[in-house]
Amino acid sequence: MFINEIIAPDRLAPAKGFSHGVKAGDTVYLGGQTALTKDGVIVDGGVVDQFRQALSNVLETLREAGGRPEDLVTLTIYLTDVDDYMAHGREIGAVWQEMVGKRYPAMAGIGVSQLWQKEAVVEIQGVAVIQSR
Repeated sequence: MFINEIIAPDRLAPAKGFSHGVKAGDTVYLGGQTALTKDGVIVDGGVVDQFRQALSNVLETLREAGGRPEDLVTLTIYLTDVDDYMAHGREIGAVWQEMVGKRYPAMAGIGVSQLWQKEAVVEIQGVAVIQSR
């Protein structure tokens, strides 16, 4: 029997109406993260800066659950402007490699009309399986 553990990193803004993550056994379900800072504001800048902060928030939640970037198995990236994201693909790829490395989980990019915070242009959610080390 699994007991689900709520993951609530102190370094992130408090979750209101959702969980940053839920750990069930060795699996961590990573709630959607925008570029929200601990202070509760969306970072200034465009899609690259927001991608960096959103990914940082996802990875912080994963670390809090005892995982590492290589434990990611899938990510879904929600975008308010797919063309803008694609136009900055090299920069976003550099951020990815800096923060995660050269390994990629199964991924999807989905265009949406709006995210929860109106200033947000990217949101990332995922699933990780924490490997025995």
